[in-house]
Amino acid sequence: MRLKSEIWVKAYLRRCQHEGVAAVLVRRGDVDAGAIYIKVCRLDGTAALFGPAPAGLKEAREDRRWQACLERQPAAEIEADAYLERQIEFDPDIWIVAVEDRLGRHFLEDWLAQ
Repeated sequence: MRLKSEIWVKAYLRRCQHEGVAAVLVRRGDVDAGAIYIKVCRLDGTAALFGPAPAGLKEAREDRRWQACLERQPAAEIEADAYLERQIEFDPDIWIVAVEDRLGRHFLEDWLAQ
C-alpha cells in the first residue's frame, strides 16, 4: 500500500530539515494521491526537478519512485518553473516542494527509478 501524499511530503520535509537543508511546501495537492514534484534550487539560477516515475514501473506500484523531469539537470530555474506550470494546468492536485541547497542534494537516491 502506498503512503498518502500528505504523509510522504511531511516526512520528506522533516528529512530535509534533519539534514540541515531548507525545504518548503510551495503547493498543496490532493491529500491522498496527488502527484509530488521536488524542485531543487541550487541558489545560482539553476534547479533540478524530480517528479513521479511512470506508474507502469513495477517498483512504482507500491512505493513512490522519482525521475528527472528536465532533460538537463540542473537546468535554468525558469525551465523548472515552466514545467511545473504546465503540470498544474494538466493536474491541479499536484504537490510542489522546493528544496534550497547549493550542492543540489535531494535525498531521493533510494527512490530514483532505474
